[in-house]
Amino acid sequence: MLNVPSQSFPAPRSQQRVAAGGRSKVPLKQGRSLMDWIRLTKSGKDLTGLKGRLIEVTEEELKKHNKKDDCWVCIRGFVYNVSPYMEYHPGGEDELMRAAGSDGTELFDQVHRWVNYESMLKECLVGRMAVKPTVLKDYREEEKKVLNGMLPKSQVTETLAKEGPSYPSYDWFQTDSLVTIAIYTKQKDINLDSIIVDHQDDSFRAETIIKDHLYLIHIGLSHEVQEDFSVRVIESVGKIEIVLKKKENTSWNFLGHPLENHHSLIPRKDTGTEIVKPYTPISGSLFSEFKEPVLPNNKYIYFLIKIYPTGLFTPELDRLQIGDFVSVSSPEGNFKISAFQELEDLFLLAAGTGFTPMVKILNYALTDIPTLRKVKLMFFNKTEDDIIWRSQLEKLAFKDKRQVLNNENTWTQGGEHYTLRLDVEFVLSAPTSEWNGKQGHISPALLSEFFKRNLDKSKVLVCICGPVPFTEQGIRLLHDLNFSKNEIHSFTA
Repeated sequence: MLNVPSQSFPAPRSQQRVAAGGRSKVPLKQGRSLMDWIRLTKSGKDLTGLKGRLIEVTEEELKKHNKKDDCWVCIRGFVYNVSPYMEYHPGGEDELMRAAGSDGTELFDQVHRWVNYESMLKECLVGRMAVKPTVLKDYREEEKKVLNGMLPKSQVTETLAKEGPSYPSYDWFQTDSLVTIAIYTKQKDINLDSIIVDHQDDSFRAETIIKDHLYLIHIGLSHEVQEDFSVRVIESVGKIEIVLKKKENTSWNFLGHPLENHHSLIPRKDTGTEIVKPYTPISGSLFSEFKEPVLPNNKYIYFLIKIYPTGLFTPELDRLQIGDFVSVSSPEGNFKISAFQELEDLFLLAAGTGFTPMVKILNYALTDIPTLRKVKLMFFNKTEDDIIWRSQLEKLAFKDKRQVLNNENTWTQGGEHYTLRLDVEFVLSAPTSEWNGKQGHISPALLSEFFKRNLDKSKVLVCICGPVPFTEQGIRLLHDLNFSKNEIHSFTA
């Protein structure tokens, strides 16, 4: 952990994880894949039936649209016409019909909370649920008047009138075991480095950069929550979701009571905050023969850190000069080198800066595991410019192929001939027209094609690291491909 010092927030042991649950799938008709759905949403076809209009939907109106060919569903205060999506839904039409003409927020969170439905269903948006203006007596009354966590219009209008940048807002919703706090920043360049979150005892606090201000949510929670939490950013709509785990599976009547400066914008120069963030130490190069410089007392650490110009942490780190100090904690994590013993197949699955744990794994595996037959890395990024160490990865793969051609790493065992070969596959979610490689998001098709065992009973290890939704989805897909829990290790990005 690296620490830019100031005050005492957040706690050094704060984590961002969330438990994963399963879901069932049904076979889809030909031409009804995710890519087919994306093509349909980009075709310009009117998927709402409203010819581009957005409307306010009353509860009475919502209830009328409860048939397969006329199915509206409310998720977190927004209403979608999901009829066009029926045949594309991996869970089947019956699963969607469970929420027909009603609020499907709780059902959605129980089944697949990690899915970016805002992007997937944006062409199906009918409008927002109508909420009757209410005079709020006090904070607890305010929370009771929230419908699906959406603030009444009267309050939203009032907050937008405040001075400063476009004023953000927040809401909250819950399932039996989780509480989700959603922050609507009204800007689309938000990333994980733009927010710091912590809770200590019953105090919850989140700070988000909004231009040259910090938007602060500071609440004394009404009930106890567990230490673990997760943070998810939907960049396309400027939304942040913070998921807390309840200690007891009870329904909360209200979120909590406001603490100092709650729901306020503070000029960044007026606040001092200690920021703690985990990073993975790496090697100085992917090549084992790279000779690291000898420094005094042999005390040095390499980090690979992406700088976000609008972030909370990395701009401060970028401004540090030689001779400046940062605090570094003891190492954390549960990965054991014994997982490599007698390993035959090593599969690495990374997204963005989730590549950093893979650096030392590649260094070690390709030089110190004599039983290893295959190493495969599938590396997901948004654009070509985002691919970390692309040239080194390509050179490493080329070097490994050259060794095979020179018979430096071939052997025969049980009548079978084997070669050690590193395969690297880059996958882009927003490629240019010149990109000839794989594209899209993590999916069963991509993983099943690339991650194949050499032998049915070969010893396999799959390492995965990336944003929380990516990791959760990846683990589910790996289980579907018959990789066992003991064969998968996930790192926290």
